[in-house]
Amino acid sequence: MDEEVNNTDDIFAELAKAKSTPMHLKVESDEEEEVQPEEEQDIIEEAEGQLTVDVFQDDDHIYVQSAVAGVDPEALDVNITKEAVTIRGKREKIRSVEEDDYFYQECFWGSFSRSIVLPQEVDPDKSTASLKNGVLTVKMPKFDRKKVRSVKVKAD
Repeated sequence: MDEEVNNTDDIFAELAKAKSTPMHLKVESDEEEEVQPEEEQDIIEEAEGQLTVDVFQDDDHIYVQSAVAGVDPEALDVNITKEAVTIRGKREKIRSVEEDDYFYQECFWGSFSRSIVLPQEVDPDKSTASLKNGVLTVKMPKFDRKKVRSVKVKAD
């Protein structure tokens, strides 16, 4: 048991060490070149973030929810097909802060996207998206293959 505690302590010590160690990225090219710390921010800003989501259902709908606090609704793009939903957007920084003035920098700023393959077909034409208190909710009616629609035949 003591050995397990020591292993756990070692893991957390290694994580703390890794978190406090400056990151040096390598750019792949014909000539390997180390990226300098001041260039790291440019690379990080160009990266696209991935949105975290909850996907759930009730009897008639599939829902996708995501926290998008600080994102202008006009900067959100939701695309729905029968099989998938894609959410794209951009969270703009409110103000510019010098790198040396940060104590912690954990928030993601910039472009993000997420594509989710749905567990069941939905009707994209009847789907809706709403934003309330920083939470995006996409509501998609389930496509019911068992539902039969009668069509009247017209004589010409």
